[in-house]
Amino acid sequence: MTLTQRHNLGMAASLAALFLLLWALAVPLAELPQPIGPAAEQFALGAKTTVALTLWSGAARMVLGVLAGIGKLSSFLPLRSACSFYVWIIRGTPLLTQILFVYLALPVIVPGLQLSEFWSAVVALAVNVGAYNAEVIRAGVLNVPRGQVQAAQSLGLSNRLTFAHVILPQAMRFAVAPLANNVVALLKDSSLAYAIGVVELNMIAQRVQAESFQPVPVFITVAGIYLLLTTTFTRFSAALEAKMQLSRA
Repeated sequence: MTLTQRHNLGMAASLAALFLLLWALAVPLAELPQPIGPAAEQFALGAKTTVALTLWSGAARMVLGVLAGIGKLSSFLPLRSACSFYVWIIRGTPLLTQILFVYLALPVIVPGLQLSEFWSAVVALAVNVGAYNAEVIRAGVLNVPRGQVQAAQSLGLSNRLTFAHVILPQAMRFAVAPLANNVVALLKDSSLAYAIGVVELNMIAQRVQAESFQPVPVFITVAGIYLLLTTTFTRFSAALEAKMQLSRA
């Protein structure tokens, strides 16, 4: 088996482990004593919502990160200034404040725009992590050797083609490790969505401990679920990073 095949197998195994965890999580939890066993289905539902928040906002944050990162390198001053302002204001304010702003303040600013709790959290998480990804993408672009650009231009490629086919692919290889770390951080940050009523793991934990008055087993269980989820994401990220490094070599 080649190294590439091994890395592909590692990514596939990580995805399979994630799907198996989400599908069968309630089964082992149901065997635990109170207050965990009776709430097993609730914990499983919370885990699925947490992963859904991560995947939806993760997809959007990649788009935002690439656009903002490229925008910060633009020679067009208004675009560069707008992207820099976006990164500055998002990185300088708490994520919880941003979630509350999207859910409570945005409908006031834009009448008629009332997102659900889930989609408000997705938007806020995507905008937040997109700002951090913008810096990662920008750094990746700046790490591309100048000689690569000069070689592409000597072959007659336009600036747009040079960026699309030479600079950006190499920049993404440089950026894959920090981008993967941001996904794991995003998974944990999604716990703040409970503040606006999203029924994710943290919300389930609050409900169960409020009903049972047993915070120790509840929060140990939730911490264990988060650990399993972050482990599968981390294993996938590690295999992807190794594959990218192999292709770069």
